[in-house]
Amino acid sequence: MKKLKIDIANYFLVLIILNVFLHYIFPIEQIIFFPYRYIGIFLFVIGWIPNIWIGIYFRKINTPIPAHKTARKLVTSGLFRMSRNPIYLGMVIALFGEAIFLGSLVSFVLPCLFTLLINHFNVPFEEESLEKKFGKKYLKYKNKVSRWI
Repeated sequence: MKKLKIDIANYFLVLIILNVFLHYIFPIEQIIFFPYRYIGIFLFVIGWIPNIWIGIYFRKINTPIPAHKTARKLVTSGLFRMSRNPIYLGMVIALFGEAIFLGSLVSFVLPCLFTLLINHFNVPFEEESLEKKFGKKYLKYKNKVSRWI
């Protein structure tokens, strides 16, 4: 498999901004109304928690977060006990939280697209890379913990 050169965190931040623009430029139909839109704020904040926690932890154990860099350590504790991709899961939750808060139909397009793309491109690349680097240890972890939740 080719080397992945995308830092998904940058795309995630761009998508957050782009989603707001799309919401105001193409306000197709409002499908979620107040007070239910406040659920989106809660989900947006919850989605950031794994990214902040993992960012701090990975810096502490000296292993890179971006998928295009080679992992130095296989992390199987903390949030990684529940999901093999808690960073992506947090990003997806945050994007859907933003979409719920914005409440328009168009605001759900980018979170859906983001989910499909990372599940199809990023995750398989990372899993292959981790399998090559950590071998049986990663395969055992992969069989024990689900991809998302």
